[in-house]
Parts: sequence; C-alpha cells; structure tokens
Amino acid sequence: MTARPDGALLVVGDVVTDIVVRPRGPLAVGTDTAASIRWLPGGAGANVACWAAHQGLQDVRLFGRVGADAAVWHERELVAAGVRPRLVVDEEAPTGTVVCLVDAGASAERTFLTDSGASLRLAPGDWSDTLLDGVGHLHLSGYLLFSAPGRALVAVALEAARARGVPVSLDPASAGFLAELGADRFLSLVQGVDVLLPSRDEACLLTGLSRTDGSVADARTDARTDAGADAAVGAAVELSRRVPLVVAKLGADGAVVARGGAVCARVPAVAATPRDTTGAGDAFTGAFLAALLSGAGPAEAAARGCRAGAEAVARVGGRPACVRPPALGG
Repeated sequence: MTARPDGALLVVGDVVTDIVVRPRGPLAVGTDTAASIRWLPGGAGANVACWAAHQGLQDVRLFGRVGADAAVWHERELVAAGVRPRLVVDEEAPTGTVVCLVDAGASAERTFLTDSGASLRLAPGDWSDTLLDGVGHLHLSGYLLFSAPGRALVAVALEAARARGVPVSLDPASAGFLAELGADRFLSLVQGVDVLLPSRDEACLLTGLSRTDGSVADARTDARTDAGADAAVGAAVELSRRVPLVVAKLGADGAVVARGGAVCARVPAVAATPRDTTGAGDAFTGAFLAALLSGAGPAEAAARGCRAGAEAVARVGGRPACVRPPALGG
C-alpha cells in the first residue's frame, strides 16, 4: 500500500512544550552552570507535521491533545508552520513538557526529561473517522503506545485507516520508553502498519540487540560502533519481514531502506555541524512522508529525510524555521 499523492497527511501524536537547555560547559553539581534556555513548541508528532509542511506539502493536519494552559500558543505556532491543527483541549491535565538537555560537546546530543501531561491522554473517545476525510496517509507517533489510552487509540485509528485503504506509518519515538514497553508487545501493537521508521537504537532494541535485562545501554553502545551500524542494518532487514517497509534512521550513517527481508537502498547522511539534535529524527520522518505523498519512491524520500535531518541539527529546537519567531504566551 502506498501513499495517495492527492491526499492529505494526517499526523496523530504528541504536542508538547520543549524547554531546551544548552549548558555552556560541564554541569557543576551543587551550584550554578551558565546556560542558554529557550521555551519552544515541540512534540514528536507536531514536529513531524511541521517538517512535512516545511517541505512544501500543502495539506498537513495534526491531531493531538494539549492542556488548556498552552492550547492557544500551540495552535498558533502550528498554523504559522503551515499545519492544520485539530487539538483536543484537556481541562484537567497540563500540556506535556520536555526538558531537553543538549550536550555542550561537539555531538550536541540531547537527553530528555519528559512529563507527557495531556499528550498521553489522547483516547478513542477523542477520535472520529471523519479525521480521515481527504487523507492520503496516516502517521502515528510511537509515543501513543506508551499509555493505555494511546494504545487503544492506535488500534481504533489503524482499523479506520485500513477500512478506507489509507496507508499508515509509525515512528517508535523513544528507545527508553520502548525498552520499558518491550519489543514483543510493541510489534504486536503495530501489526497492520505499512511503514516503520525506527532510529538506530530502536531498530536494534526491536530485534534483540539490547541486554537481556531489557536495558537500553548495550543497544546504544553497540549500535554506534561500526559493527553496530551493520547490526542496525541487519535489524532493519529483520523488521522488514514483519512490516512491509522499514526505513531506519542511522544518524551519521544515513539511512537504510528495507523491504521483504532485503535492503532496497542505503542513503548517505548529509554533513552538518550540530547545534542541537532534538527533532532530527522527526525532521527525517516529516520530509520522508512529504516526499512519498509527492510521488517519490522510498529511496528518494529517504534522501530528502537525510537532508532535513541535517537542517534540523544545525538549529536549536525540534522544528524548522517558522514564519515568525515563536513567543510563549496565550
């Protein structure tokens, strides 16, 4: 099943507020460390939608749940990015918040402290099959699978999409949460998905590269060696025996496209000087999906994803440059 070029992209997923912290040196325990701190709109699902619109896709829609505390701001930022938001406003839970600690070193690697808030309260009761009207492709954020309401929503959305012949993609979203959920459970929950877009770490976790105690440490260490890069390619191939199309995002090693238990394409990374790696995978996914809906094949779509990932790491925050600078407030 392939995306219908004449249809919209509907992204279902998280909308959160990112607090991006870039220390100007090593953290000094017990005292102050000078840092640059910015409040920015984020969320894996929302970021994917914004990057797809940034690629020129004309009809990009986002369905998510936010708290009343920041609903107006998030809707405004999505519209400014070219996305049509359909946000459920939660009157009880606050908008999800993520503290993104960006390493001061050359890698600009990020560590997340996550309070998912209202985003993981998106539930089947919020869903309507009319959300799929005019949609050519449905994309689901993997963060939905890390709460009971989200898992139920994924099942409902998948069933509705299959009934209409709408292809579905999913990004596992978080190696840490994925390790807690378990690979077998995750794979059972995504049966029926047409395209899987794991990161290097996620692909390895889903095929058993992590330690037997379920921790992420070995997957993250091993996958970043040369041998680990080969293992990540093997993981993508293995996953493609269960999901029709797998596109694994390998960071500095580019991307690999696998279908039916075989590698279809290896796509090189695009050189970039990283400032903040937050949202690089979301940028890849958004650009990849925009390319598919524009009629590109998986290899060309992955190449566009790599270019968007390089653009993402060169700027602070998880989204592309907006029509206007984001400003926190209602």
